[in-house]
Amino acid sequence: MDAPPDAWDPASALLSLWTCRFYLYLGFAVGLGVWICVQVLSRQVKKSQERSIPKATQDLMTNGYTTLPKKQIFVSGVKIFYGSQTGTAKGFATVLAKAVTSLDLPVAVINLKDYDPDDHLAEEVTSSSVCAFLVATYTDGRPTEGAEWFCKWLEEASSDFRFGRTYLKGMRYAVFGLGNSAYPSHFNKVGKNVDKWLWMLGARRVLARGDGDCDVVRSKHGSIEADFRAWKTRFVCRLQALLRGEKSCGGKCESKQHSSEDVEPAPHPGAALRHGDTKEEEPCESSSEEEFGADDHGGLSPVVDVEDLGKMMSLAKKEKREEEQQEERSSFRNRGKKEGVEGRAMLTPALREALTKQGYQLIGSHSGVKLCRWTKSMLRGRGGCYKHTFYGIESHRCVETTPSLACANKCVFCWRHHTNPVGTEWRWKMDQPEKILEGAVQSHLDMMKQFRAGVPGVKAERFEEGMKVKHCALSLVGEPIMYPEINRFLQLLHQRKISSFLVTNAQFPAEIRNLKPVTQLYVSVDASTKDSLKKIDRPLFKDFWHRFLDSLEALATKQQRTVYRLTLVKSWNVDELQAYADLVSLGNPDFIEVKGVTYCGESAASSLSMANVPWHEEVVRFVRELVALIPDYEIACEHEHSNCLLVAHRQFKIDGEWWTWIDYGRFQELIQEYEDSGGLKTFSTKDYMAKTPPWAVFGARERGFDPRDTRYQRKSRSKDLSGC
Repeated sequence: MDAPPDAWDPASALLSLWTCRFYLYLGFAVGLGVWICVQVLSRQVKKSQERSIPKATQDLMTNGYTTLPKKQIFVSGVKIFYGSQTGTAKGFATVLAKAVTSLDLPVAVINLKDYDPDDHLAEEVTSSSVCAFLVATYTDGRPTEGAEWFCKWLEEASSDFRFGRTYLKGMRYAVFGLGNSAYPSHFNKVGKNVDKWLWMLGARRVLARGDGDCDVVRSKHGSIEADFRAWKTRFVCRLQALLRGEKSCGGKCESKQHSSEDVEPAPHPGAALRHGDTKEEEPCESSSEEEFGADDHGGLSPVVDVEDLGKMMSLAKKEKREEEQQEERSSFRNRGKKEGVEGRAMLTPALREALTKQGYQLIGSHSGVKLCRWTKSMLRGRGGCYKHTFYGIESHRCVETTPSLACANKCVFCWRHHTNPVGTEWRWKMDQPEKILEGAVQSHLDMMKQFRAGVPGVKAERFEEGMKVKHCALSLVGEPIMYPEINRFLQLLHQRKISSFLVTNAQFPAEIRNLKPVTQLYVSVDASTKDSLKKIDRPLFKDFWHRFLDSLEALATKQQRTVYRLTLVKSWNVDELQAYADLVSLGNPDFIEVKGVTYCGESAASSLSMANVPWHEEVVRFVRELVALIPDYEIACEHEHSNCLLVAHRQFKIDGEWWTWIDYGRFQELIQEYEDSGGLKTFSTKDYMAKTPPWAVFGARERGFDPRDTRYQRKSRSKDLSGC
C-alpha cells in the first residue's frame, strides 16, 4: 500500500536542507556580521557618553559618592638662598620671601653658610620647588665668607665625573647677583659662576640671571635696589606662570628685550664653539628652551653643525700634533747645547687652563697640588682614605702633590683624561725643590683655610690638626720620579717631619735604584703581560716591557717599605693570575694593593666604560685566587668604600696579628740618623712598623671604615661608581 501524499518525509527534508546549505551559510554569516557591528557601535556610543560626563558624575552614578580630582602641583614652594657680607643680599632675600608669600607658596630663606650642598642639594631635583640664589661678589671676585664653601663645592662638582651632567636634572633655579661694575673684571663674577655651575650640573634655569649694580651711574635701573625690584617682579611673574603649569610666561613678565647683552651662549644640550674668543663660555640666559626660537639666537651664538664638528675637532687635533712635533724637533735640536741654557716650560697656557679647571693649584712651571676629597671627608668626620685603613695615614693631614706633572704613559684609566704633558725624559725648565715644596704646602694650607668657617660638619680639632701637614702623597698625577731633584725634594720633606709616599709607573729603573729612602715606595703594576701592559698603560718607551721588569727588580733591592699597586680593569687584566704571581716573585714587595679601576667619565682618549669597573666582590675573589698562588702572602686589610684590598707579606703578621701600620715618629728618627751618617746607617721596613687596629683587618664587620667616624652615602641620581 502506498504512503499518503501529505505525509512528512524526513529524508526529503534533509535532502532539501543539504541542497540549500549555501543559502543557510550565507544567512548565518550576514546575521553574525550585523550582530558584531551593533556591538561595536553600541560600545563607541557608550564611551563617547562617558567622556562627556564628568568623572564626579560617573562616580556618583556608579558608587553613590564623588571623588575630587587630584590637583597637579607645579610648584611646591620656593627656597631662597643668600650669601651676604654686608647684609644686602639677606635683606633682598627677606623682601623676595614676602613677595612669594603673597602667592600662597611656602617659602624658606636659607643662609648658604648653614647649608651643606653635599647633603641636601640633590634633594631639590625631586622637590618640585624653585630655588632662588642671591649671591654677592666680594673682594677680588671671590664669594662672601658664608657662601665660599657652597661655591667651592659647586665648582668642583661641575667638573667632577662622579656627578655628571645630569646630577641636578629636574632642579629649577634663578640667580640674582650683587656686584659693583666699578670693578669690571670681577663684576658679579660669583652670580655668573653659580648660574653657570648649576647649569653645567643639569639644573634648569627658569629666569634670566639678574645683575644688581651698586654703581648708580652704570646701574640699569639707577640703583642696586631698583635692579633687584625689576628682577623680583619678573621672578614673581615667572612663578605665577609656573603655578599655572605654563612652561613660559609668554614674554609678559620680561620688561626688557632679549638683546645680545642678555642672551649668552648656546643652551645646555649642545654648547657652541667660538673662534677667537678666549673668554670662558656661559650658558644661555633663558627660562627654558621654549622661550626662544632658533631665530632669536641668530647672530648671537653661532652653532656648529654636528657634521662640521668632527672636521673642526680633527683640524684642531692635527694642528696640536704639528705643534707638538715642532716643539719636539726644537727640543732635540737644543739638546746638544750647554746645560746652562734653560729649556721651555712644561706647562703651556692651554695645559694650565685645563688643569686649573680640574681644581689644581699649579706651582712654578711643572708642579701641582690638589685637595683630596678624603681630606675633606676626614675633616668632617666621614672617614679616611684606604691609606688611613692600611697604614695609619691621617687623611686630613696629607698633602697630595707632584713635582712633575709629566708622565711617560697614557693609561686608559687616567683620571686626568691626559690633560697633563707626556715625555720620556726631563727636557723642560726646572724649578728648585725648595720652591716646589714651599708652594705645595702653602697652596694646600690655603685650600684648607676655606674649612675654617662656612663648611658644615667640620670638626674643630681635626681642622687644627689638618693645618699641620704630616704626610705627603706624591701620587697626584704624572711621574714624580722624573723630576731630576727628587732626592733633594724627599730630603726637604723629611726635614719638615713629613712622611713620603711615592708612586712610580715602573718605567724608570735607574731612578728607582738611585732613590733615597722614602716612607713607602709604590710601583704601579697595571698588567702582567707585555701585550696587556701596552694595551692598558700605552707607554711611550719602545722598550717599555724591559723597563717594567727592570723596575720591579730594582724595587726588590730597597730596604724600606715597598708596594705593588694593581688596578683591576674587568675584561682587560683580571685573568692573568699566574703571570701576576710570577711578577710578585720578581720584585718581592712588602705589600700588594689591589683596587678596582675607577671610572672617570667618558673620554675620547679612552674606551673605558662602567662595564670595566669590577664590583667589590669580584675584587675580593681575584685577591683570594691570587693569594693562593703566592704562599708567602695573605690578605691583611680591606677598604670596601674604595673597592680596595691589601695583601701583605707574612713577615708583618706577628703572633697572629697584623702590623701593617707605620710608626711615623720612629721613621723620622731613622731617616734623620740616615742623613746624619751620610747614608751609612741604614734601616729596614721592620724598624718602623706599627700594629694594625682590629677594624682595619680583613674580615672585620667595619670592612675598613674607622668606627670613630660616621659613614656617609652621597645622595646621587647618577649611576653607581663602585670604584670611586
